[in-house]
Amino acid sequence: MTGPGLRERKKQDTRAALAAATLDLAEEHGLAAVTVEQIAARAGVSYRTFFNYFSAKEEALLRPTGGGGSTFGAHLLAQDASLAPLDAARAALHEELSALEDDGAAWHRRLTVIAQDETLLPRLVQLGATNEREMAEAIATRLGQDVERDLYPGLLGAVLGCAVRVTLTRWHRLEGRTPLPRLLDEALDALAAGLPGARPAGS
Repeated sequence: MTGPGLRERKKQDTRAALAAATLDLAEEHGLAAVTVEQIAARAGVSYRTFFNYFSAKEEALLRPTGGGGSTFGAHLLAQDASLAPLDAARAALHEELSALEDDGAAWHRRLTVIAQDETLLPRLVQLGATNEREMAEAIATRLGQDVERDLYPGLLGAVLGCAVRVTLTRWHRLEGRTPLPRLLDEALDALAAGLPGARPAGS
């Protein structure tokens, strides 16, 4: 008997195959030179099947688990209500980045492709803005504030988005030798301390 669990696993397997094919081809040829037809053929599915999972090849590279966005909101709302907003956000991001690190080798390859392809910049900016908006909305919900009217949710969402981008960039440059959550903590600790002046190298 095939139930929803099996169907969902098959969908996850197909999505993963498409994401892996996109990454492989982007490494081999550059994403700009890769077509959806090539991705579908490499994954062993039809051209139309690709669009059941991703809206474009850029999404298959940048959001390999699908277009539904991050799970930050769910993680944030699950945190203890007594935690300060930044501490709750830190815990939520730890869960997200730990999950990303579970697929660390693929993400390191993906970040290398991204760093080498300037044509991805507009899509990265768009995704960054979307992620920050999602974080701001989740923060507003947790605090009972209005994301349109109140300053704090949007400001914290933007700061968190910046911290995550810097963290991922450092993790990639360090070739994954330092755990992502530790690098995130360094960034958030510096922000919480008010960005104290950095000492010159060698001092």
